[in-house]
Amino acid sequence: MSDSSELEINTSCEVSVTIREAQLQDAKALSEVLTLSFHPAKGWSSFLQPILKLGVYEDLRSRLRGTLPYYRCLVAVEVNATPKQTQEKVIGTIELSVKSGFNCHYLYISNLAVTESHRRKGIAKQLLQKCEEIAVKWGYHTLNLHVLDNNYPAKKLYLSNGYQISETEITWTNWLFFRSQRLFLQKQIQTHVS
Repeated sequence: MSDSSELEINTSCEVSVTIREAQLQDAKALSEVLTLSFHPAKGWSSFLQPILKLGVYEDLRSRLRGTLPYYRCLVAVEVNATPKQTQEKVIGTIELSVKSGFNCHYLYISNLAVTESHRRKGIAKQLLQKCEEIAVKWGYHTLNLHVLDNNYPAKKLYLSNGYQISETEITWTNWLFFRSQRLFLQKQIQTHVS
C-alpha cells in the first residue's frame, strides 16, 4: 500500500499552450515579455530596463482598456494543470489592429514576441494563425507587418508562413546611420469554404 504523500508526488501535471485574448491583468507579464524581446538587457543600457518596461506597460494598458472594435491583443500562455490547480504563465503575445493608409484601411500585425525559452516551438506560428482566423471573421483578406531586414529569425518565420516582401522602406536616417532597412510584408489569407 502506498501512503498519500507518494500519491501527491506522482500526480500527473499536464502542460499545454493556449492562445487567448489578453486581459488587463496580463499587462504586467506582457510588458515583461515585450521588453525582454525588443530591448534585451545588455551592457550599460540594462539600467534603462525598468523605465522601458514601465513605458511598455502603460502603452499596453491603454490599448487593452480601449474600445476599438478592430483591435486584438492575443496572449500565448503555458498552462500547467494538476488535479488540484491550474497555473498560467505568459510566454508570448501579438497584436492585430486596423491601420489607415493612403485611401485604404488594412490589418496590421505588431508586437509579436515569444519568451526566449519558448522560441522555435511553434508558438509564434500559432499566434500568426490566430490572427488569420480573426482577419477572416472581420472580413479582411490580407495581413501586413514590418520586420527589420537584419532580423533573420523573424524574417524566416514570416516568409515560411506565406508572407511576401511588398516594399523595402529606405530612409535617409537608415542610410546615414547604417541602420537596417524595414521591410513591409503582406500575406494573402486563404479563406476555406466548406
